[in-house]
Amino acid sequence: MLTVGGFLSFFIFGFIDNLKGPLLPAVLRDENMVQGGMSYRQGGTVFLSAYIGFVVATMLTGILADLLSNRRVMQLAGLTLCAGILGLNLSSLYPVLLCSMFVIGLGLGAIELGANGLMVELHHDSRARYLNLLATFHGIGSMIVPIAAAILLKWHLRWQQIYLCTLALAGLLVAVFAVADNSVKPNDCAPTKPNWDWAAVLRVGFTAQMCWFYLLIGTYVATELGLAAWIVEYLQHDHKMGVASSSFCLSGFFVLIMLGRLAGSVAVEQLGYFRMIAVGLVGTLLCLAIGIFGPMPCVLFLPLSGLFMSIVFPTVTAAVSDQHATNIGSVLGILFTFGGMGGALGPWIIGIVSDAYGLQLGLACTLGFCSLALASLAAVTRFSSPQTEQPAAD
Repeated sequence: MLTVGGFLSFFIFGFIDNLKGPLLPAVLRDENMVQGGMSYRQGGTVFLSAYIGFVVATMLTGILADLLSNRRVMQLAGLTLCAGILGLNLSSLYPVLLCSMFVIGLGLGAIELGANGLMVELHHDSRARYLNLLATFHGIGSMIVPIAAAILLKWHLRWQQIYLCTLALAGLLVAVFAVADNSVKPNDCAPTKPNWDWAAVLRVGFTAQMCWFYLLIGTYVATELGLAAWIVEYLQHDHKMGVASSSFCLSGFFVLIMLGRLAGSVAVEQLGYFRMIAVGLVGTLLCLAIGIFGPMPCVLFLPLSGLFMSIVFPTVTAAVSDQHATNIGSVLGILFTFGGMGGALGPWIIGIVSDAYGLQLGLACTLGFCSLALASLAAVTRFSSPQTEQPAAD
């Protein structure tokens, strides 16, 4: 039941997190918030606010997971999402939007840490497979949300009302983990808290190799979320696509992420962690370059990049967790904090560059992010022995 709850939480994570992309054009043009509509810089600040909340959550919930449990963290995540979603519907003022997105980011960050930690805790000997399967459910939620948002927009629902529809999902998350928590016996799920040591976390969490892991995860997340956040506006503004067509491209992006993670959950056992990540990043870089600077039909390479992006995040998580027997919640918390920083800065930087030089060059920032991720991977491998390249045996 805990495994199913973890998968459900990542479906909800993917659904709520990726509402921002398909709803961004409606938010930018909402004159109730900013007279004349928002600039790309202000739109990027909306994403920044959400991922600042995400970063704060991953810093705090890593410690909470070790001190309490991942199950408690998941319940808190659902309650926080409920508060943020309700906040969006209380007022149309721009500052309220930023505060509410910050609270939603807190909830999403707690899910990121809690669910990944739960999979490592429950499935220690096959963590790479289960982490990829977990991420697959994020892909399913992300795949469905652009289509659902496009349909609801055509029904003339305001974007705040569409967010309000997700309140049922957040409530379901709280209910599932409340039931699961009550059904778990003390010895069913070994807690990590007896070995928690703040000095040890600082010592093992900030080695040279781990610092390169943090840069790797941050620049990768900036690439993925930067594209997911801005692709709909880019296709509508620069390529004159309609709401349905641009939303379909975003949905296709997440379909390919989902399929890639299903395949990756098997392939990672044969290729090993670092080779798998390298394949993903090189494929992503090529697809983005062709999609952004190629002729019109090549724009389809942008959603195709999801196939290669899919395997990076869960495989990095597995590689890091494989190297830490204790304080894993706190170590993953630090890792996801840097991922959240990338998620905050990536879309924000794209918004700033787009304001100054246009959306095409703004979106091209993802090429720089992905190149930095590849350089970080090369540095990580210098600190690794041959054994750490291989995934744990099932």
